[in-house]
This record gives sequence, structure tokens and C-alpha cells, in this order.
Amino acid sequence: MAKAENVEQYINANPKWEKQLQQLRKLLLSCNLTETIKWGSPVYSKDGKNLVGIAAFKNHFGLWFFQGALLQKNTKLLVNAQEGKTQAMRQLKLDETSKIDLDILKKYIEETILLHDQGKTVKLVAPKKVQIPTELKQALKNNSELHKAFTLLTPGKQKEYSLYIIEAKREVTKQNRMEKIKPMILEGIGLNDKYKNC
Repeated sequence: MAKAENVEQYINANPKWEKQLQQLRKLLLSCNLTETIKWGSPVYSKDGKNLVGIAAFKNHFGLWFFQGALLQKNTKLLVNAQEGKTQAMRQLKLDETSKIDLDILKKYIEETILLHDQGKTVKLVAPKKVQIPTELKQALKNNSELHKAFTLLTPGKQKEYSLYIIEAKREVTKQNRMEKIKPMILEGIGLNDKYKNC
């Protein structure tokens, strides 16, 4: 799918959720937020700060609250997409069985705006430094071209590859993952680049 240049394009590219996305868009605009496209999807901001985003996927759609971890009154519908990794952002997921109650959703948005107006933000905790796993160290040691390519990657991309290997439970999975990432490292791309550019 080509990157959307405006919100209409984004909505049109997700026909399954078109009606629901239009409802969410109308609700967010009624809250006097500024609409733009960032990272290929609609984002709503105030005073230049991203507050809420709309997202549509194959099996669900919903809202992203960039400082959702701050919400205290309206939390029942919020989930952390990556528990233990995502610190500030929370999502509100809906699907074809969900009844959109705009009055309830508006309370989430209003609390988000109020917290923003009060200058509140999530205090991020610096992540622990990730060690390069043994399997990756060995591959880098045995292949100077791979080693050079790895050192040219940003620290974030190096971390993505290291965690990808570390998180594998079985040795065979670690080896399979090593084979998968070698060509990507040599190309100078990050493990998750394809998701960041869509």
C-alpha cells in the first residue's frame, strides 16, 4: 500500500473500516485538534504535540493515545501494544463486533487534551543497554563484511537485531533468525524498517 498523503487517502485505502474511521475523524476534529498525516496515518495534535492517532489494520482499527499511560479516569478500553516495551503510548482497539460509543471515546480524548494543557507527559525510563548475543557476536567475528555492515547501523537497529536473537527460545530458532538477518544487515536496513515506512 502506498503511503497516504492525506487523511482521505488513508480512509479510502481501508474500505473495510471506512465508516468507522470517518466517525473517529469527525470526533477528533470536533475537539479542535489539528489533523495531519505522520508515519503514514492520521495524527491529531495540539500546540504541535501529537495527542491521538487513528490506525486501521486487517482485523481491527482504533485510536492511539501518544501519552495514554497518563490517563487515570478513562482507562478501561486502553491496552499497551507491547507490554514492557511501550512506556507512554496506549491503544484503544475496536473491531467489527465493537459498538462505537462516541460519548465514551470523547471522554478519553478530552482527558488527553486536559493532561496536555496541564503540561503533563510520561517520564520515560531509559532502556537497559542490550548486549549483543553470542550467536551474533560469533557471526560478526567470522565475517568481516558483516561486522563492518553491523557497525555502520544505528544503535537502535543494532538493538533490534540483538533482541530478535535474544528473544528466541530455542537454539534452532536463533540460528534460523541469524540466517534471516544476515542479508538485511549487509543491506544496511533495520529489522523493522518495513513497518516504519508504511
